[in-house]
Order: sequence, then structure tokens, then C-alpha cells
Amino acid sequence: MNKLVKLLIWPVFIAPLVYLAFAWSKLPATVPLHFNFNGQPDRYGSKYELLLPVGIMVVVSIGVYYLLNNLHRIDPKKSYTEENRGRMQRLALGLTLFMSALGCYIVQSSVDGMINMPGNYIVALLGLLFAFLGNYMYTIKPNYFAGFRMPWTLNDNENWRLTHKLAGVLWFAGGLLIALLALVLPARFAMGAFITVTLIITLIPAVYSYRLYANKKKQAS
Repeated sequence: MNKLVKLLIWPVFIAPLVYLAFAWSKLPATVPLHFNFNGQPDRYGSKYELLLPVGIMVVVSIGVYYLLNNLHRIDPKKSYTEENRGRMQRLALGLTLFMSALGCYIVQSSVDGMINMPGNYIVALLGLLFAFLGNYMYTIKPNYFAGFRMPWTLNDNENWRLTHKLAGVLWFAGGLLIALLALVLPARFAMGAFITVTLIITLIPAVYSYRLYANKKKQAS
């Protein structure tokens, strides 16, 4: 792991909590804590309740980062070359930066006292995350922790490669489409577009991989 990344990663982890501490005096006594499908708050609570979701986000961020950085130690397939480890480290860093930015955004939304949380921005961020993941999808080697981990992909390197090649293109294009739609559609329709595109880019590679498996099995019989 790069020494500079090791040095800087913990400030990234705790950035949402640090920002929350600095912004504490600016927070209203009551803040929105839950939002409906239209991006409107439907539950309010004390600002102390912000500590839980922000804290959970920090803990999850740390867990995901160190899990992806240590997959080579626990992966039963032992498929982690130095090149693949480097990809996982970059993927872990990208996910950590995303979750830290999201945590800071939640705090900022509460500081501003927004009546309607701009859910479109959250959807746009998620779209960009999908595009980021798609950019790495085709490079991921067979493993039990990341990617389309189905019996027929895990047991067939060619099936894994073709499935993730298709998935990479779909996730990259789908992520950019989600981000674009989130900037031009009302919150309700942006969320609907997010769910629809997510289902499409998930189901198509899954069905494709099974058809590859079924065709290969048929040819072998």
C-alpha cells in the first residue's frame, strides 16, 4: 500500500465526524433525519441523532477499505496477483472517498437547514460511483467478494471475463446516464430512473452469464 495513502487515509475516514464537530454549533436543534421518495423530510429529530448515521458511515468506510485491501489474504481462489491487488486498492480508495464525501454532504445539508434535501445530487453521486465501478469491473479477477459472484462465473474464468467485460460497459454507461438524468429530472423521477437503470445493468450481465453457462453445458453434453 502506498505510504502516502496510508498517511492520508485516516483523515479521509474521519472527515465527516470532524466536519460534524466543527459544524455542531451551527446545526439547528432539530434536523431532518429521514426523507421520502420525493426527497422531502418525513422525520425530524435532535441533532444528536446525526451522530449515529455519520458514525456508521465512517465505520463502514473503514471496514470496506481494509476488506478490499486484504482480500488477497482471505480469498480461497488465491487469484490475487500484484496487479489485481493494485486494482482493489484503487477501488477501495474510490469507495472511501465517495462515502466520506457523502457523509460530509449529509452534515452540510443539516447545517443549511434544507427543507427539501436535494436528493438529485445524491442520485447523481451514486451514478458517478456506478461509472467508477464500471471502469474497474472488467479488470477484476475471479474472487468471492467483488463482482458477479455466481457459481458459473466463479468456476469458469472465460465466463467471468466476458460477464464483467459486458458489465463494465453497462455500469459505466448506466452510471453516467443516472448522473445526467438526476441533473435534469425532478427528484421523484430521478429516483425512479436510478432504480430502473440499476435493475437493467444488474440483470443483463447476470442473465448473460447464465446463458453462457447454459450454452457451454449444452455443447458439452
